[in-house]
Amino acid sequence: MRYGIALDLGTSGFRCQAIDLDSRKTVATAVTERHPIPGMNVIDHVNFAMKAGEDVANALMIGAINNLFAELAIELSAVEVIAVCGNPFQLSLFQNIEIRDLAFAGKNKIKAMGVVSPPRMGDIIDAEPLGIVGMPGAKVIIPPAVTHEIGADAIAMMLMTDILNETEPCIVVDYGTNAEMALVKDGNVYTGSAAAGPALEGQEIERGMLAAPGALSEVEITDRGWRCYVLDDTMAAQPGDIIDPLTGAVVEEGPMHGKAIGVTGTGVIAALANGMKQGIVVPPKIESPDGLLHLQDGINIEGKDVEEAGKAIGALRAGFLTLLDDAGLWVSDVRKAYMSGASGLYVDARKAMEIGMVTPGATDIVQFGNTSIGMARKLIFGEITLDDLKEFAKKLKATHCMFATAPVFKDLYSVEYSVWCTGMPMDQYNPMLGIYGLPEIPPMPASEDVRVTRYAVRDLPDTEDCKVSIIKSGTVLSGNVEGCIGCRKCTKACPESAITISPEGVSGYRAEIQSDRCAGTACRRCESACPGSVLHTLDLRVQ
Repeated sequence: MRYGIALDLGTSGFRCQAIDLDSRKTVATAVTERHPIPGMNVIDHVNFAMKAGEDVANALMIGAINNLFAELAIELSAVEVIAVCGNPFQLSLFQNIEIRDLAFAGKNKIKAMGVVSPPRMGDIIDAEPLGIVGMPGAKVIIPPAVTHEIGADAIAMMLMTDILNETEPCIVVDYGTNAEMALVKDGNVYTGSAAAGPALEGQEIERGMLAAPGALSEVEITDRGWRCYVLDDTMAAQPGDIIDPLTGAVVEEGPMHGKAIGVTGTGVIAALANGMKQGIVVPPKIESPDGLLHLQDGINIEGKDVEEAGKAIGALRAGFLTLLDDAGLWVSDVRKAYMSGASGLYVDARKAMEIGMVTPGATDIVQFGNTSIGMARKLIFGEITLDDLKEFAKKLKATHCMFATAPVFKDLYSVEYSVWCTGMPMDQYNPMLGIYGLPEIPPMPASEDVRVTRYAVRDLPDTEDCKVSIIKSGTVLSGNVEGCIGCRKCTKACPESAITISPEGVSGYRAEIQSDRCAGTACRRCESACPGSVLHTLDLRVQ
């Protein structure tokens, strides 16, 4: 038997599928719970790589990938081709090539540092030199990037959806921490990328988690309270309890009673949409007796969760409007919106639209699954070639809008921040746009007037008939901590329980960090809690 592997290197985790090259059937699927490099977003990953060492970051990624491939339970020596998809950061870390040109904006800065950008125009290389074990004859197909923000995953969302065949202006978004988006107008493609962060995937939320068994994934309003839905062992959403969202009282126990362990991004979105509709959530506050929005099994949404989710939603909406402005359009000109990626598929599209996650004015929403895996599968069978992708990438370079340096994005995000984080009433949104010289946003279409089409049941194809394995992706980073007194204040300060301190030798101590649970350079609460300032997480290494 001959195999190919489709591999998606996402910012929040990795996914892969083993495919029988003769029958074209998917024989196994494996995903990681999280990304193996410490951090909650791509900037954290790059910061870690630059400070701890690119070799360390690469070792974490390759280690997780080898564990993922082993979980497929196939004859690895029979793998002939691996097609990889991901953004430029992830693919560069995977290849262990220069990343400093991705970390800094401005050609002059990069030139002054003596950094030479690698081509990133796609390649086919041997698997073994990359550190992938057990596949001596396998070739790895690495697609090209468009810019340092727009990579193979963004190309995938455009090629795998119908957006390029649309005759009317439309927009597609790959919902994730990097939120790549593309707008098509008169055959021209305008691209951008909004750093939405991981809140909408369940991370940086107090009780948040990535989609996994036990995750609360949906909330519906009923005449008796809010019905919660929880993912079972097959990742299907099953009815949970009906809860009074103001008090947490259980109105009715459901089949998944007692089985919720956290809330994933789609559950957060549903809770926010319901709360705002019923006047319980008035960003950034929650108008309940204890200031909490109650879900089942003691899982709550807090005010700071509203802020974190709001920052992500605000970045998305500011990105939509910036891209529209760049193309000479406004919200009434774009009626069709494509949602790709796992979050884009599983979320209730109407609820997402109500809170600002879909371009304002859209009346036709199409939900896709994982387009990165889809394109990787086509690369395996030659249905899309590397040369095809290179030509497509060249065409896109002239129409990329870099939000980080766009004044319009800065103005729009300041309005969004005011709404979500400072309590500015929504009726002041349009007046604020007027101050910045931008047109008003007309009233949003009623939910019943919005058509939603879902093109997939699951974000990964062919998982109904084969085993799906979910593995922990982390590796232990460890080392002696000179001067540590063993007070363990660092372990108490860690919000993810990622760090442990244990005795080493006669009077020393050793720190160990689960890399996939660590929030990375943006957190460092453990270092701040150390009374002697002797803990330096970037000094820890893979043992």
